[in-house]
Amino acid sequence: MNQSEKNRRDFLVKTVTAGLAFGLGNEARSMFLSEPKTIRVGVIGLSVHSADFTEIMNAGQNDPLFAGCKVVALHHPKGNEDVEFLPEQLSQFTNTVQKNGVELVSSTAELLKKSDAIMLLTNDGRPHREQILPVLKAGKPVFVDKPIAESLSSVIALFDSAKKYQTPVFSSSPLRYVRDIRDLAQGKMAGEILGADTYGPAPLQKSHADLFWDGIHAIELLYAVMGPGCQSVRRAYSEGTDVVTGIWEGGKIGVFRGLRKGKIGFGGTAYGSEKITEIGKFEGYKNLVAEIVRFFRTGQPPVTAAETIEIYTFMEAAHESKRRGGIPVALSDILAKTKRG
Repeated sequence: MNQSEKNRRDFLVKTVTAGLAFGLGNEARSMFLSEPKTIRVGVIGLSVHSADFTEIMNAGQNDPLFAGCKVVALHHPKGNEDVEFLPEQLSQFTNTVQKNGVELVSSTAELLKKSDAIMLLTNDGRPHREQILPVLKAGKPVFVDKPIAESLSSVIALFDSAKKYQTPVFSSSPLRYVRDIRDLAQGKMAGEILGADTYGPAPLQKSHADLFWDGIHAIELLYAVMGPGCQSVRRAYSEGTDVVTGIWEGGKIGVFRGLRKGKIGFGGTAYGSEKITEIGKFEGYKNLVAEIVRFFRTGQPPVTAAETIEIYTFMEAAHESKRRGGIPVALSDILAKTKRG
């Protein structure tokens, strides 16, 4: 690209950015109107998301959502064989990140020297706390992929470490950012949300609490619509299906259906004071990656630690309900028991 083309591209980026900003609030407007900060992103772990998030971010440098934020290096620690990808899959992921200009490095220490922010994308939740500690100590903002950890106690321990080192941490399923979800949650599409049903895949992984592995996606979608404030859950379990019913403050009911047989997909229904409407379908990772970039630019997690911990408490309570034959389990009891150790 010659200097003339570069100047034209920069002008277009700034013009589009300014146009977008007129529709935003003051805080978001100031963020978009400011000159995009150059952010070098490091990745820990080789996975589907490592390849796809990198491609979206690095190929999107002409897009104001991603401009100036680029994956530059990746370190892949040895994984656990029970959840590791096949060698041919790992090779495919490696080819994708290298084609996008990413350097492979041999240690987290080397990665941190080359990076301003980190995406922890290891496919397994068990080593996440160990893998994130050097990042937290270095004070670099970090996005943690699902599942955050294998148990609620480990999830809480990870956030406690982030608080100790005063380092911002963000974790979310891409389902939180499906089309129109914010307008729906804010009452702009169906009125006040009185309840919702969501569905998604729920394969079980023995080393993790039952719904942490993939159930997190449609459960986070449920929370994106309902918001936090669930008080208790009960779980009906069969070999091919889970149905988890949550009771929210004010008697609102949210239901998650986990699928293990038959047609598998994502979606749901929201029940509003004015309308019953379908919840947006999953259309890819772009919206989540845009939120990750925004988080790296601002240092402000778009989802609080408290809400993320509640989502994992919801799943841990569902796990306990299954163990106890499907009876209702209070989230407060699970959280208190976990914190007591």
